[in-house]
Amino acid sequence: MINLLQLIFINLHIYRTAKWCENRSMETKDIRRANLAALMKDHLEKNPGSTRAEFAELCGLAPAQLSQLSGENSFRNIGGNLARKIETALKLPVGWLDTLKTDASAMDSNVSYIGRSKPSREFPLISWVNAGCWLEAIEPYRKDEIDVWPETTVDASPDSFWLRVKGDSMTAPSGFTVPEGMIILVDPAKECVSGNLVVAKLTNDNEATFKQYMVDAGRRYLRALNPHHPPTIINGDCKIIGVVVDIKWEHLP
Repeated sequence: MINLLQLIFINLHIYRTAKWCENRSMETKDIRRANLAALMKDHLEKNPGSTRAEFAELCGLAPAQLSQLSGENSFRNIGGNLARKIETALKLPVGWLDTLKTDASAMDSNVSYIGRSKPSREFPLISWVNAGCWLEAIEPYRKDEIDVWPETTVDASPDSFWLRVKGDSMTAPSGFTVPEGMIILVDPAKECVSGNLVVAKLTNDNEATFKQYMVDAGRRYLRALNPHHPPTIINGDCKIIGVVVDIKWEHLP
């Protein structure tokens, strides 16, 4: 068995190797593995009494699963769904694991063991038409008529709801992407700022739309992640329904 110091050395070696490979076309799976290893090293250094098992729990993983993903005998890749799950559990921005962190400040993620994972909460999965009626209707949907209630550990307001992504407007050719079929948790109580992913409704549309809200030089617009979809300039003809606070696949493979 390896001791803690050996484990830290192994993961430090993985991270340094990852940095050395930065300009050698590292695959996303290798970048994710290197970042996870560095996060675990950072966590163990900042929390001397903590263990790998506690870090696994912090990530929303089983200890055996973490061993498969990071360490001397790791053999499993970190897929996109699992990467988003880990980022959510660690309160990291979506896509954080996909970009190689090359300096110490980038690893300052404030990750520390604070106890067992947060209990999950359920919110209704509603239609885009119902979401579009959110601002006009007193009761845009009846909860007793909703059959699907996905869970989340995100601290969202009681009126939050899930939507299933449609179309390819938020499917990026590379980097962070939200493809069709994923579900997004929308919080109507969260304040919207430039850069947020939002669900909004244009005056002349019946359904809501999912885009990135941007403000540039005083001009507001809705941006798609797919470059083939032009931005939509908004000027009093759009209302923000809510900010997206969680993104995931409804069912992991």
